[in-house]
Amino acid sequence: MKIVVCMKQVPDTTEVKIDPVTNTLIRDGVPAIINPDDKCGIEAALQIKEQIPGTTVTVITMGIPAAEIALREALAMGCDDAVLLTDRKLGGADTWATSSAIAGAVKKLGADLVICGRQAIDGDTAQVGVQIAIHLGIPVTTYVEKLVDVNETSITVQRQYEDRYQTVRMQYPCLITAIGDLNQPRYMSVGGCFDAYQKEIKVMTYADIADVVDESNVGLAGSPTYVAVSTTKEAKGAGEVLKDLSADEAVAAIVEKLAAKHII
Repeated sequence: MKIVVCMKQVPDTTEVKIDPVTNTLIRDGVPAIINPDDKCGIEAALQIKEQIPGTTVTVITMGIPAAEIALREALAMGCDDAVLLTDRKLGGADTWATSSAIAGAVKKLGADLVICGRQAIDGDTAQVGVQIAIHLGIPVTTYVEKLVDVNETSITVQRQYEDRYQTVRMQYPCLITAIGDLNQPRYMSVGGCFDAYQKEIKVMTYADIADVVDESNVGLAGSPTYVAVSTTKEAKGAGEVLKDLSADEAVAAIVEKLAAKHII
């Protein structure tokens, strides 16, 4: 059984910088981590690997060369192989262009089960996993909170809803998206860290997927989403402390402040 986990390296900061020309995130020089939901997807794949002999886990990410660090962390957790999809042509991609490129790479790699995180903390769209499944033409179950049963021909999962859950069984090949409730990702082992830097990370470019992905569907040019304006949240101003007031005076002062801001 072959599992491919799609992973994203995301900024580990609340200070987001926006390119004023392209209106996309500036990632250079910003500390990065493995997206939390994706890490739960890696853990799920490793648990399946431990359960079914002969299972291999390949982790793939699309990004700049610096994303190699996140891939090596995944290798240190226990993944067998890592693939970095990187190319100038793929830069500035929205969810459609990203999913098109990753789906092309997955086609080349081959997979029985594809696992993605529900959403990335730097975008929160929750679109890429589903779009990858659409590009691949395979069934998908989102918001997976529990692996009920996994065997060599099918997977049964529990899908989270607000007030209930749904049990879904799918034949391979298929795709699931993981949420934080699915598991507690393991730490890297010391031996795994040493082994991770002995392994070669496979690098793929657009040329490697050009025969299965149209150039008009990748990169900034192939992204139908256009960000008109993007701004960062304004810092909250200092509060005002009212002292030495009676109860009636305090109420009157608060009402006056709320009225001035048109809250009441």
